[in-house]
Amino acid sequence: MSKKKTLYTGMAIIIIYLISLLGITHSAYAIERKVYDYAELLTEQEIDSLEALANELGAERETDFIIVTTNESGIDVMEYTQDFYDEIAPGYDKPHGNTAILTIDMQGREIYLAGFYKAKTYLDADRLNKIRNSITSDLSSGNFYNAFYDYIVLSHEYMGYEPGFNPDNILFKTWFQVAVAVAVGGIVVGIMAFNMGGRVTVNARTYMDANTSRVLHRKDQYIRTTVTKRRKPQQKSGGGGGGGGITRGGHSHSGSRGGF
Repeated sequence: MSKKKTLYTGMAIIIIYLISLLGITHSAYAIERKVYDYAELLTEQEIDSLEALANELGAERETDFIIVTTNESGIDVMEYTQDFYDEIAPGYDKPHGNTAILTIDMQGREIYLAGFYKAKTYLDADRLNKIRNSITSDLSSGNFYNAFYDYIVLSHEYMGYEPGFNPDNILFKTWFQVAVAVAVGGIVVGIMAFNMGGRVTVNARTYMDANTSRVLHRKDQYIRTTVTKRRKPQQKSGGGGGGGGITRGGHSHSGSRGGF
């Protein structure tokens, strides 16, 4: 074997080795931890299920879907989320990359949702509010696995729509479009049937003798006026709203905060 051929063979082996290392590195990052259950709200099986779901759907949106629970006292749930992002540095393909975070503060009974980078664009305050409102009842009932599962699914769903588009608009619901199509079809068929059946000319005056028929007596009688009082509804607990901000590390994010 010539020296040149030996050199080419060695270079090829080195290139293949480097490519394999890159593949291993990316694969290891792709299965990075997604559930940080410091408050111990989930079983091992539930954590494994949520991690698998977050990895699968996160790959489709190129975004890390992260869940964090804490039972620490005296924390601010938004600041806790910001510090977590700065220190752990999650992201789909790089540290401090595209990330959506759900943080549960069991001491303060608060929830905070945050979107970083791509997730900030596609999961703005309005969409995060809708996700939070959808899972609050499960959180209040202690159905944490269901709430976390829905958070991942809904985040994935909303990130499939362009920013500014409202997927909850009734005009874009399939069932509404089907109902409108059925109604329009019914009206068209009704009009066609009416025109085919001929015009009905008999009415209430056909058999009435105007000479012998008349109103005999007319009377208006006032009965009473009824006033009904209703209690003004109180605002339910668990309210919140949109938010966001910048972490100490300088990473801007969208946000939604509320109680449960």
